[in-house]
Amino acid sequence: MDQIKQQIDALREELNKHNYDYYVLSTPTISDFEFDKKLKKLSDLETRYPEYFNPNSPTQRVGSDINKSFKQVVHKYPMLSLGNTYTESEVTDFYNRVQKGLNDDFEIVCELKYDGTSISLTYIDGELTQAITRGDGVQGDDVTANVRTIRSIPLKLRGNDYPAEFEIRGEILMPWSVFDELNKERAEQEEALFANPRNAGSGTLKQQDPKIVASRKLDSYLYYMLGENLPTDGHYENLMKAKEWGFKISGAMEKCRTLDDIFAFIHKWDIERKNLPVATDGIVLKVNSLTQQRNLGYTSKFPRWAIAFKFQAEKAVTTLESVSYQVGRTGAVTPVANLKPVKLSGTTVKRASLYNEDYINQLDLHINDQVYVEKGGEIIPKITGVDVAKRGIFDEKVIFTQICPECGTHLVKDEGEAVYYCPNEVACPPQIKGRIEHFCTRKAMNISCGPETVEHLYNANMVRNIADLYTLRWQDVSRMERWAEKSAKNLTDSILNSKNVPYPRVLFALGIRYVGETVAKKLSMAFTSIDKLMVASVEDLIQVDEIGDRIAESIVKYFNDENNLTVINRLKEFGIQFELSEDIISKRTDKLTGLSIVISGTFEKHSRDEYKAMIEQNGGKNSGSISAKTNYVLAGDNMGPAKLEKAEKLGITIINEDAFLEMIK
Repeated sequence: MDQIKQQIDALREELNKHNYDYYVLSTPTISDFEFDKKLKKLSDLETRYPEYFNPNSPTQRVGSDINKSFKQVVHKYPMLSLGNTYTESEVTDFYNRVQKGLNDDFEIVCELKYDGTSISLTYIDGELTQAITRGDGVQGDDVTANVRTIRSIPLKLRGNDYPAEFEIRGEILMPWSVFDELNKERAEQEEALFANPRNAGSGTLKQQDPKIVASRKLDSYLYYMLGENLPTDGHYENLMKAKEWGFKISGAMEKCRTLDDIFAFIHKWDIERKNLPVATDGIVLKVNSLTQQRNLGYTSKFPRWAIAFKFQAEKAVTTLESVSYQVGRTGAVTPVANLKPVKLSGTTVKRASLYNEDYINQLDLHINDQVYVEKGGEIIPKITGVDVAKRGIFDEKVIFTQICPECGTHLVKDEGEAVYYCPNEVACPPQIKGRIEHFCTRKAMNISCGPETVEHLYNANMVRNIADLYTLRWQDVSRMERWAEKSAKNLTDSILNSKNVPYPRVLFALGIRYVGETVAKKLSMAFTSIDKLMVASVEDLIQVDEIGDRIAESIVKYFNDENNLTVINRLKEFGIQFELSEDIISKRTDKLTGLSIVISGTFEKHSRDEYKAMIEQNGGKNSGSISAKTNYVLAGDNMGPAKLEKAEKLGITIINEDAFLEMIK
């Protein structure tokens, strides 16, 4: 038997090498016929000797036909998005911020920004163990079975100097050639065409049948490594090691020391990218040193040590055929331009956003105008101008509607705002459905109920507000058209599980205007139960960090509405979490209550974001700038000279890490 195992291991090693030569190096050393013969031999041996099965065997790349749903997995390290820039002056600003924040020599790694689906791969002892999509950045879908079919992703690493466990992130892509062939096949079968390679690749990665994924010939590029024992402190150097281990790393990657070097890279690839086999939409700039990355830290949304430069959008000219209006969950009415279809950045554009009445008036839009269309950041189509010379004398001027297109209610516009709202919150269908959809999203209550399901439930008169969800019985849902028992049970099970969602997310899920995720967290810490928040005045609310008059007034208005109170009382009866857990409350203190603290510089013991969290946890307020109201400046290394001068001028106490930690001990 040992001889059989040796034979199987040898075949696996040989086939893994041929896969690497073909899909990563693009230099095959064996014909397809010979490869298939060896693969068939290995498959036969594995069938005869199942005790030697290995999920990372080359035979598993074809995928099985087992149908299964994806489970959600929490990321060990959150997958944050990058801040976007569109001009060279913004790149200069980023470079200067890094220079100021570090006050030391640094290198910037320039890379291509691939337009695909973000993926996180975990390797233990040199073997692929898990592949997770980005999801919402906190958790994503486990698509390991599908990723095993992508031949440019190694199942077993080459060499032996890799960490015992690490994570590597990158992009899953569908090459243009595969995309074109796939759409050709779909057209012949009279199936709907994919809009672009990103959508096609993302949809493929979420297929329930790995065999379909294998047939779509997805590719990958890896661009960031995380772990406890990485080879070097250099991001670029780590990727070069990853290349030795068998990962597909872009050859279009350079270390730059000056702005001139960065701009030369950008100018080169703005032209060359059009010759690449996969879609790109910009350049990513990253500080090379991992230590310097940690020192720079993160904002609430983005890393301070990296940024994305988006290429200028392509433009096209087409005809404005009509303007329609969409009503959102908050009642905001958005105008949409309906265009004569035109090709733009590889996709067919039929609609474009017009934002609001002011935007329409600035463009002086008329029906049948010849309009210039581009994709903002190459994603959202928008009208940027009009060819007035081609306008007909009888073409009708576009006038913003004063009536809700859905319920016929007269629209209102608050003073100082550009957006019209439909005030009929109770009976305007898109508002009702939009609030339910928002309530169900993953970042909110995480209920398996997308727009189509909400539409079904609403049309069947089973759900008219968010509280109605908790009255659903799977038996009733399964009687609806196109619903089966299993999908009905999945829905009601996820509704039941949502009763465990913590208070900050519930507060966000309510859909109060201007209350996003961050504001909901701050409110829940300041008002530890919904009952306390409901009786808070505008004056009470604006004492909370980042809560201004507009947000405070919106919250008070929401809780003064009897319909909202009725829904909340029903949700309470169903067991929804409307107060902070005892565990979180027990960790809160009032040691910093009433104190405004500014953080400046780089730190050794904790990151800037961790110190911000500590300040809030202990009742203090984070402030971004020094003023007469500032009580302390928490200063690390390389504190900005301007802040230091201002603090000394105002007589503000400057404390270091140790002093601060002693304050909250």
